[in-house]
Formats: sequence, C-alpha cells, structure tokens
Amino acid sequence: MSEWYEKSFGEDYLIVYRHRDFGGARREVERMIGWLSLPSKAKVLDLCCGMGRHSLALAEAGYEVTGVDLSEALLREARAQEGAERVAWVRADMRELPLEGGFDAVVNLFTSFGYFEEDEEHLKVLREIRRMLRPGGKFIIDFLNPSYVMTHLVPHSTREDGDNLIDEKRRIEDGYVKKDIILTSKFDGTPRQYHERVKLYSLEKFRDLIADAGLSIEAVHGSYDEEKYEAETSPRMIFVGTRS
Repeated sequence: MSEWYEKSFGEDYLIVYRHRDFGGARREVERMIGWLSLPSKAKVLDLCCGMGRHSLALAEAGYEVTGVDLSEALLREARAQEGAERVAWVRADMRELPLEGGFDAVVNLFTSFGYFEEDEEHLKVLREIRRMLRPGGKFIIDFLNPSYVMTHLVPHSTREDGDNLIDEKRRIEDGYVKKDIILTSKFDGTPRQYHERVKLYSLEKFRDLIADAGLSIEAVHGSYDEEKYEAETSPRMIFVGTRS
C-alpha cells in the first residue's frame, strides 16, 4: 500500500497549489540568504523542492543548487521552468539520499516535513540533513506553527480552477493536521480524491528531534517577515541552525 504523499504530489497537486508563485519564492530566498550568511557560489540543497520555485530562485541568486524531490510529476514541472538547467534535479526519498554531501546549506521549505507516522522516520530526515552538510554548514527547516494552525484552521472551502472544482476539508485529529481534497472535472464529473497529513510537532518536540540529529538551532523565526517566533501569533516555525 502506497503512502499518501506518493499519490498526492502528482499532476493534480500542480492544480491545487497553482497559487504559489515564483515571485514570492524570490522574496523568501532573499530573506533566507540573509539568515544563512551564504558565501558567493555556495552549494545549496533544496530538500523536497517540489516544482522548484526556491531552487530556481537560489540558482538565479548565484548559488550551486541541487533540488531533490520524490515526485516525478513535480520534478518534471521544475525541469520545464526557465533556468532549470542551472539546477541539478534528483529524484529521491528524503530519508535516504543518493548524495555524498558537502553542502554549505540545506533548506526544507513549506512544511515538507512531518509526513510520516513514527518520530524515528522524521529523525532519519534530520540525520540526512546533517550528513548532507559540511562541518559548520547551515540549515533552514520551514514548518507550520501548530498553535496557529489550531486557531486558524478553515474546516471547509471550495474554489474553482479552470475546469476543476476544488473541495478541501481540514481537521485536527490524533496529533495531525489532515486535509481531504476532492477535484471534480466540470466535463465528466469524475471526482479525484487525495489526502494530506502532517504531524503537529510542538516547538519543544521539534527542538529535541533537531538536537538528537546532531544539529544546533541558532534562531526560530515566525514567518519570512518576522524575526522572532511567537507561539500564539506566528504562522510558521522557521528553524535556522548549523551542523554541530
């Protein structure tokens, strides 16, 4: 039986999340570059790069970028973008990377974490991040803020995108935020159903996992516009740190 993310991050993902724009990625990359203090032509790994928005912006900024994702559909979209030849695209599971490491920085963005049931699986990801980094290399893990999600969750929404009706239901259940997505074509009325699930790690639990992986946190930001994380009001938990 395949995992939810093997099905959900396919062609329809590009429809559901079409609103994520490349201009926003450039602005976020500018902030990340400042947080990471990256040297010119630094080697950067974008772990779970999706359709490549941040990988391309990092390459545009002059860095040597590798983008890794499990989804062939999203990598195909990434490879089709202007400037894609400047990035090395690799299909792989984030728990076991076919790379030797030596990166100056590893970034894991927009809640590309928390997909598994067991803490040990998430620890494998963090240990791979450490293995990928050169000594003193830096990382960014951009995760949701559970407290904010719990108070701002929209249980149900619908919208149209071209020929598709998108119906999304969200809930907090068993320590996860879960989303059920139904795409229905206006032409044939056939529903396509997907499920997403992210484990809700508190700041304290995430700190423990990061420490267990041999990584050190230098700062936690509340968004790309906030220097400081506030438990109740920040939409994100963005960890910035180094390989110990």
